[in-house]
Amino acid sequence: MIPRDTRSGRYGYYPGNAAGTSLDFKDFRDYQPGDDLRHIDWGAYGRSDKLTVKLFREEVDPHVDLLIDGSRSMALEETAKARAVLGLAALLSSAASNAKCTCCSWIAADGCRQIENSEDRPSAWLGLNFDSRYSLSESFVICPPSLRRRGIRILLSDLLFPGDPFTALRHLAEGASAVFVIQVLADADINPPPRGNITIVDSETGETTELFLDEQIRKRYEKRLNTHQQNWHTAAKKTGTLITSFTAEEVVVNWNVDPMEAAGLLRGL
Repeated sequence: MIPRDTRSGRYGYYPGNAAGTSLDFKDFRDYQPGDDLRHIDWGAYGRSDKLTVKLFREEVDPHVDLLIDGSRSMALEETAKARAVLGLAALLSSAASNAKCTCCSWIAADGCRQIENSEDRPSAWLGLNFDSRYSLSESFVICPPSLRRRGIRILLSDLLFPGDPFTALRHLAEGASAVFVIQVLADADINPPPRGNITIVDSETGETTELFLDEQIRKRYEKRLNTHQQNWHTAAKKTGTLITSFTAEEVVVNWNVDPMEAAGLLRGL
């Protein structure tokens, strides 16, 4: 959904809530020093000897910043996570373009950087790789993205990194008109393998741990994942962020984006 106060100060496609420079008349008010003399109602001045200016409805030029988590966990081996993220990113970028929004796509890797050709069609993007050893939070610290003020911000991530979700979302929401978080999890993230000896590999560091997986450990993992999810949803409510989750394998089967529609992300795009 495109907020009506997305961006001011220039011509755009959508009417805003503030006074601006379009031809859509809004109201009158008393003249104030610095007002554009072209907007003075000289007819009213001749009748009342009082300077009054005409206010016109502002036009806004909506902008979308699409931020993609480039950490290694986003390309978990033997899962559809990377394919799902790439497909959703292309869908969101195309939807923004069709809605006459400007759109800039970022990759959070060793710092946040704009994806080359990101303002072009998704098939022309370059450098979109999931090979960073840094988490999303670390990337923000190394080099934060130059996000447009009063723009719409969309984050694509599995959210499986340590740190305080509120801190991450607070920085993302600062100066934004709307923030959406799309969590993409692989089935393997949600459902650990069956009972037995397993080797756990840290996607970011490459460190391995040998572990015997039993029911007690499975339940402990499920509990920690549930707590992690609840923390993100609590932080989302505090920061006014809309968050929705997908399972990558379900996405790539039929590309059903109903959860994004239900969250209001595609409404108006």
